[in-house]
Formats: sequence, structure tokens, C-alpha cells
Amino acid sequence: MQPYFFPYLGYFDLVRRVDCWVAFDTAQYTRGWINRNRILHPTDGWQYITVPVRRHPRSTPIADIRTSEDGAWQLRIERQLQHYRRRAPNFEPVISLVHDCLALQEPSLARLNVAILDRVCRFVDIPFSYRFLSELELDLGPIDRPADWALRLAEALDADEYVNAPGGRALYDPAEFAARGIRLTILSPTTWRYETPGYRFEPSLSILDTLMWRAGADVREFLETRSRNAT
Repeated sequence: MQPYFFPYLGYFDLVRRVDCWVAFDTAQYTRGWINRNRILHPTDGWQYITVPVRRHPRSTPIADIRTSEDGAWQLRIERQLQHYRRRAPNFEPVISLVHDCLALQEPSLARLNVAILDRVCRFVDIPFSYRFLSELELDLGPIDRPADWALRLAEALDADEYVNAPGGRALYDPAEFAARGIRLTILSPTTWRYETPGYRFEPSLSILDTLMWRAGADVREFLETRSRNAT
């Protein structure tokens, strides 16, 4: 998976179900969830929290993207979260988590995002074992289609199962994986409607929104229950 910035709950559902999560940091960087995510807006709907990045050629891989040196964006994100203080029961531990994550001073966007994933997983108490594709030095052979990356990587790592988010259903062919002795598992959409007193609930926001309203133990139990019901 591409390393996303404080991704939504479903991303952590995927992380919890795998033995090894590989950061797909060799892919070309495109503006999207890699440098931003969504939280509640203080008055209505949602707003973005964004990591600004330095100028780079269009073809630059994710691994080579560097965060802005303006020195203000970390504080700006923390300020955007301050409105949760009034009503969210878990504001203090979550804002402390965010502060620790953004204080890492990691110029690599990919490494920053993976470090954040690691810290959030520890906060929720779910295992997270990861590797960066750019460091694996694997001979994956010719890549003719976007779907080839996952299949060739799973083969190279001797995986017996490849797990992907719901968006992979239209991309991957189970028969291709089965022909190589690999089970393809596509997760169902992760939906969890929780109470957000004083706000209108917005689905699929950043994990930060979920953790503001539900404790880490509740999040872990929800993901474990999903996993049990899927087997």
C-alpha cells in the first residue's frame, strides 16, 4: 500500500490482518491521501489537514518526496484539531499523539507517514511489521500492469496470502494469484458509525477523528470483531 497520512480506520483494518505490510514508496507521487486527510470542520462537514511538500518533478517517486521546510505546518495541523477539545472525550491523549508524530522532524514524507502508522498502531495496540519496497532490492521482473506489482511482490516474499483494501476488488484477479499458490483476500468496506456530539457524523475521516470519540481499546475490539466475523 502507498503510505497515507493519518489514514482512515479501514487502513488499520488492513494493517491488523497482515504479517508484513510493504510501503509502496516506489510509485510515482500524486497529490491525494499521501500528504493529506480529513477531519471534522468546527462548524459543518469536514476539512483537510495537509502536509505541504517541496517542489519536485512530476515523475518523482513517493520515496523521494520531502516535506516543506516552512516550519509552520505542524502547528497548523494541531490548531485545526483544537475544536475537538470542547466535546471529544479523548482529545488530550490524541492531541498528544499528534504532537509526538509531527515532532519527528522526518523530511521524507514516506518515512514520516510510516512512522505515524507505527505510533498509531502502538496507541491502539495492534501489531505493525513493515518494510519499504524501495529498500527490498527485489527482482520483480517486467511490470506490465498496475496489478502486477502486488502479485510479483507477494511471490518474491513467499507470501501465501495477499490482503488488499476494498478498492482492489476491480484491480486484481483471484485466479492469477491462485495459479501461483497465493490466496487473494479483498476486505469489505470498513464502516463504523460512532457518536460525535455537537457535530454531524462524517464517514471515513482520518483515524484521528475516530480516536477522538472512541478509545484505542474500542478501536482494537471493533477491528478484532470484524476479523472474527469474516472468518
